[in-house]
Amino acid sequence: MGFICTLIEFLSIFASALSIGLLAAIVFATFRRKYTYNCHVEAPAVFEDPNSLQPVTCPNILDPAEKYISLIIPAYNEEHRLPGYLDETLNYLQERASKDKSFTYEVVIVDDGSADGTKRVAFDFVKRYTVENVRVLLLGRNYGKGEAIRKGMLHSRGELLLMLDADGATKVTDLAKLENQIRAVALKERNSSAGDLTLRISDVPIAAFGSRAHLEDKALATRKWYRNFLMKGFHLVVLLAAGPGIRDTQCGFKMFTRAAARKLFTNIRLKRWCFDVELVYLCKIFSIPMIEISVNWSEIPGSKVNMFSIPNMLWELALMSLGYRTGIWTIHS
Repeated sequence: MGFICTLIEFLSIFASALSIGLLAAIVFATFRRKYTYNCHVEAPAVFEDPNSLQPVTCPNILDPAEKYISLIIPAYNEEHRLPGYLDETLNYLQERASKDKSFTYEVVIVDDGSADGTKRVAFDFVKRYTVENVRVLLLGRNYGKGEAIRKGMLHSRGELLLMLDADGATKVTDLAKLENQIRAVALKERNSSAGDLTLRISDVPIAAFGSRAHLEDKALATRKWYRNFLMKGFHLVVLLAAGPGIRDTQCGFKMFTRAAARKLFTNIRLKRWCFDVELVYLCKIFSIPMIEISVNWSEIPGSKVNMFSIPNMLWELALMSLGYRTGIWTIHS
């Protein structure tokens, strides 16, 4: 009996010490990200033109828009899935551009430290379509999807900026759904601003989130029970961290006006899977209208999300909750 009591006492002390250590680690990590420049890749951003072998200085999100739309594609070890999706994407963009001269575009591929032939594949497309239409940003090492998208957003030229995954799970043609909804909201905003005709779509902060929520019932029926359990648990944690509003925060198909991107991506701190949740939270802080739009989506083999991603997600959500709710993370308008 005495041994059992001693064991319980030891386990209690161990659990308490572990909890205190974890809390201290969360607080320390939160303070480390107090300033955005402390937690991001801030090396000089340069696009390389493989045709002329000359560097092309990156634009900045604070600059006026030079294109109608920018597509930002984060890529980590995507040499096999990237070519097919880029072909499909660029065919669609060229077709639209041929019908509408005002439809100008760029595709920004952000290589997040790939160890395979992703860089070679990306530069092949730059050679085919020129650096004016396709650009590649190299991060040097793997920082995470959130960091790759942030870097791409900050150095894009579009009035509208669309982030989309390299696996092609969502058809690029669905960008028209998000685009049309953003234009409708922007038109209402212009009408409410005494009909200010100088107000461009890029000047109105709006965020449109592609959503797979309409596919949830089918997914629940076909997934393993433990994946459904993890999904429901994650949704509950997200609800507690960011609040209600968006049912599917994790769909990789999101569009922002330039004004919205300026506010969001100069403040975002999370680098990996939960940066989507932080985007929702920041939209609420800035009162940026959020639209959730159903998109076509299909499961593509080779997902980077696995069981080991869950601890990282929970870690980032803990940092976000502590950082914003205590005021440790300041927000720049």
